[in-house]
Amino acid sequence: MRDQNPTWISEWKPEDEAFWNATGKTVARRNLIWSIVAEHIGFSVWLIWSIVATKLPAAGFHFTTDELFQLVAVPGLVGSLMRFPYTFAVTMFGGRNWTIFSASVLFIPTFALAYFVSHPETPFWLMLCVAATAGLGGGNFASSMANISFFYPDRMKGWALGLNAAGGNIGVSSVQLLTPILMGVGLINLYQATPVGGAYLQNAGLMWVMPLAVAVFGAVFYMNNLTSAQSSFKDQLVIVGNKHTWIMAFIYVGTFGSFIGYSAAFPLLIKTQFPAVTIAIAFLGPLVGSLSRPLGGLLADKVGGAIVTFWNFIAMGAATIGVLYFVGIKDFTGFLVMFLILFVTTGVGNGSTYRMIPSIFREENLRKARGKGEPGRALALKAASIESGAALGFIGAIGACGGYLIPSGFGKSIAMTGGPQLALVIYLAFYAICLAFTWWFYLRRSPAESGAPSLAEARV
Repeated sequence: MRDQNPTWISEWKPEDEAFWNATGKTVARRNLIWSIVAEHIGFSVWLIWSIVATKLPAAGFHFTTDELFQLVAVPGLVGSLMRFPYTFAVTMFGGRNWTIFSASVLFIPTFALAYFVSHPETPFWLMLCVAATAGLGGGNFASSMANISFFYPDRMKGWALGLNAAGGNIGVSSVQLLTPILMGVGLINLYQATPVGGAYLQNAGLMWVMPLAVAVFGAVFYMNNLTSAQSSFKDQLVIVGNKHTWIMAFIYVGTFGSFIGYSAAFPLLIKTQFPAVTIAIAFLGPLVGSLSRPLGGLLADKVGGAIVTFWNFIAMGAATIGVLYFVGIKDFTGFLVMFLILFVTTGVGNGSTYRMIPSIFREENLRKARGKGEPGRALALKAASIESGAALGFIGAIGACGGYLIPSGFGKSIAMTGGPQLALVIYLAFYAICLAFTWWFYLRRSPAESGAPSLAEARV
């Protein structure tokens, strides 16, 4: 197939088993692999400042604790905003084309960081602007997930999207594991002969230049655009008027928003609450959260996304209470165990909620096509594919707001009360609301009462 058209594929029928087994799964797998590579680096660049901010005071930057949390939080805000245009870009420009562009622009935050962290005289407002450019990496998730959703049949979307998301999410643990190590060596030190504050801070940006080049190369030569995935902005905008788009966006703030927010805040939270502990251990949180995401998608494929999401929010609440207790008594071991459990639940919830979205739009469109025969069903499935792709990105954009709200909340809580407990209590209350929404709209007995499109959808 690739020999016939190295850039655009005009015929794509993943629901046709003969087509899928003959050529579809090979092409889909190749696009998934390079999508994961590009998204992984995007997440890494997005979360660079979660580590860099912890090193700035020792490097001569005189920023307050609240300002440091703002440097960690602002890429999350920008990343969530960038996801809105990135959501609609795939169907307008092509998945391959947009992957090339979205990976290429990440050279901006990497080189900007490398330059400005070498100058301790940089004012806070300018450093905040530099940190904001890292948010470009956050937009990649929306376009990547929307793109991959077109390649796989409905029965495999949960697993495929889970793998794609997990591969990207692991970029958070990669940056938190590798950055402290590479900041300790001068192998790629281009701006000064000696480290600042005992670390080559500029390496935090420069270390991603070569991987970015590889990602762009892979997207150019090994990814495809799908003609069947093309759609106008107007056609996709219909999702904004669908109430399930907003319900799932709210729930997704509780799952993915928690994952990315806690990932961004975790190193600085450890440094402020347990100063004697090395932040090098912080990568474990995003790592277990990322690895558990495919599990959430797989469980959702087997037993239903809404059921998994419901029980997962109960587990999230319990883990949050555990974190509250142990941070209060300053027991790091208990704090770490509870936070790792919390990270696992964010990953499982990410996978299960994302699996619900394609099913919701598929069932809604099929319900509208009843009585219209096979042509109506085919049109309904195509509309569902377009709408769910747009919804995945749109919901992901809103969910990413947690990347700003959680670190910012911790910063404000510490500034006001001296500890993160107030913020944790607010997050706990939010999980209770998400739990109620999941039950009300997707698990009640009557679909008509719950607002779900059909009984099948009510159990997604």
